[in-house]
Amino acid sequence: MKQLVLDLGAEPVLTLDSFEVGQNAEVAALMREFAGRTSREHFAYLWGDGGAGKSHILKALGACERARYISPFSIESEFVYSPEVDLYLLDDCEKLSPLAQIDAFALFNEIRANNAFMVCSGAVAPAVLPVREDLRTRMGWGLIYRLHGLTDDEKIAALTTAAAARGLTLSPGVLPYLLSHYRRDMRSLSEMLDALDQYSLETQRPITLPLLREWLQAEAKE
Repeated sequence: MKQLVLDLGAEPVLTLDSFEVGQNAEVAALMREFAGRTSREHFAYLWGDGGAGKSHILKALGACERARYISPFSIESEFVYSPEVDLYLLDDCEKLSPLAQIDAFALFNEIRANNAFMVCSGAVAPAVLPVREDLRTRMGWGLIYRLHGLTDDEKIAALTTAAAARGLTLSPGVLPYLLSHYRRDMRSLSEMLDALDQYSLETQRPITLPLLREWLQAEAKE
């Protein structure tokens, strides 16, 4: 059997359209306003568990014109305000180093002074964010939303739609089994569909539960 390697290191193209909304319709609508700079609020903070889509949203916004995505490990110059940028996306705020917190604090003040926009994200709400108090206060300047991850039923519905768009036919039981025995974030699950499609074509077999189990066993041995 030819082993297929699932490359989870490849960065997918992230857009607001590809964000699975689930229970986050209000947040999705607000983020479109930030993308168009039409929001009445200039600051927003998104928090929630890993896999809820925080980084997806911020990176999608970062691809807009005049926008800058900033990770907690970005170089110092990325935290410096630039007149040609009017939307800043600061991700994973709980991971900011003490020095980066100082830079982020200064950036907040510049953004506000220049009437620009900013969306931040973190694993927890601003009130309990493990950063300096003055920065924590600024994280709470605007709207605060908790992102809710997709339920299993919502994931199955999204994956079923994605499979149909690829022209794939999945046997009953494939997706529930996948959710129980594989990574549960939507990026990994979506890439698994691509890998199964490739493996199905190479083996000239339909995507059934036995095929999925075979593939997962081979991956485990690898």
